[in-house]
Amino acid sequence: MNFFSLSFLLMLAGSLLLYYVVPLRLRWYVLLGVSLGFYLLGGVSAGLFLLFTAGTNYAGGLVLSRLNAKRASIPAERKKEEEQRIKSHKRWVLILDLLLNFGLLFMVKYWNFTVQSLSGLVGALPTVDWIMPVGLSFYMFQSVGYVVDCYRGKYAAEKNFLKFSLFVSFFPQMVQGPISRFDQLQPQLIQGHKWNADHVKYGIQLALWGYLKRMLLADRAAVVVNAIFDAPEQYGGFFYAFGVLFYCIQLYCDFSGGIDITRGVAQMFGIDLAENFRRPFYATSLADYWRRWHITLGSWMRDYVFYPLSFSKPFAKLGRWARKHFKGKVGKVIPTAAATFVVYLIIGIWHGANFRYIAYGFYNGIILTSSVLLAGTYAKWKKALHIRDKSPFFTLFCILRTTAIVFVGRYITRAPRLLLGLQMLRKTLTSPCLYQLGDGTIWNLGLSLTDYLVVALGFLAMLCLEWKQEKGTEIRKTLERKHPFVQWLWLFLPLVLLCIFGIFRDSGIQVEFIYQQF
Repeated sequence: MNFFSLSFLLMLAGSLLLYYVVPLRLRWYVLLGVSLGFYLLGGVSAGLFLLFTAGTNYAGGLVLSRLNAKRASIPAERKKEEEQRIKSHKRWVLILDLLLNFGLLFMVKYWNFTVQSLSGLVGALPTVDWIMPVGLSFYMFQSVGYVVDCYRGKYAAEKNFLKFSLFVSFFPQMVQGPISRFDQLQPQLIQGHKWNADHVKYGIQLALWGYLKRMLLADRAAVVVNAIFDAPEQYGGFFYAFGVLFYCIQLYCDFSGGIDITRGVAQMFGIDLAENFRRPFYATSLADYWRRWHITLGSWMRDYVFYPLSFSKPFAKLGRWARKHFKGKVGKVIPTAAATFVVYLIIGIWHGANFRYIAYGFYNGIILTSSVLLAGTYAKWKKALHIRDKSPFFTLFCILRTTAIVFVGRYITRAPRLLLGLQMLRKTLTSPCLYQLGDGTIWNLGLSLTDYLVVALGFLAMLCLEWKQEKGTEIRKTLERKHPFVQWLWLFLPLVLLCIFGIFRDSGIQVEFIYQQF
């Protein structure tokens, strides 16, 4: 079942009706039943993966919470000795939980890739035809984060397995996130929410915005992207850049549109999920871009990878070594830069078992660590050139520079192979083949003039709305001040556009969410 099927919409309508009919104290059971049913439609094996993740992390959280309680009750005369013993036990429980969960993730996503990559060193090892469960990386990261928080004593573990299972399996976010935190999401899931017409209205508006981005823009852009990248030998450098441009549109509208649908559906039940995008096309640096793109993954990496690495003993030793051998700021920032590099390498690997994703992690890691190391030099250049950080022209320059950096990186992630992506980038710069602009090639990519206009105007309209938000305008509150007729118009206009240019489009295509595969 996917977000675009009639069965999903009927299930959603029935779930909402049932949720608001049953007593408040029972409403979380409705969410649990719908969530498990939604996921089990993907097959029994998908349900087993979900059960394994929920079971291991539920048990891990309980054991860690009990050890924390035991530690708090240690008599003063035995405190030092007992604390060390409990700390050791907690560490081993956490290690076991991480090995079980990330071991499963490794087997499903990376085992075959590892076997094929190391076949020359370790000989022939068997590959396994795993069925990749939908959303495995997302709900595993979410539940592992819960266990780490229990290890740190941030909160007590959930004792009710069914309630914990709802946290792991809440159906709107099963496809592609966001990666929620237990203390932010769990209370909302369990408490039960009274009927609120505004919640339902806002949820419908947000979901419709997501459907517009996905069906009007992303699905059309995918036609061009697939045509060019499935047969790159037919095109020159200009059309490689054209394909990457449409891939940038497809990726953003696909992922952010899906998240809007997810958050909109959750909001209909009175549940606020974490924001996952904050206008990344207006980022002024690569670091700023990643703070705006897939926010929940970035914050997860920051809290559970970057900070633990930065404050670990090996990185403390690296810091002392760096300050001894490199004078000034360079010696101070090397540990931070190294931790940043490791994080983005992990993010690259997280996206998939392919050398192009590993290279993409290196690409971002190199740029980000370089920007940290060269921050002082950049500051001197700006001072010498009398450049003001708040200058509109400098802001525009920073946005365009960041866009170019991201644009180049998309060659790596979209090409079928790393080497082919690098070759396409080189030909874009050295062999644009501009004659193809006039020979009708653009009309052989699968889109009509109307389709191109829909993509261009739709994407421009989206950027304009995001620019208003960037400047502090709250679109929803602005609409609330309008006449009710205008509010209803803004509700039905997306439906009309979806019907004309999306649902009833003659040459419509079915595309899975890009991030669903991660």
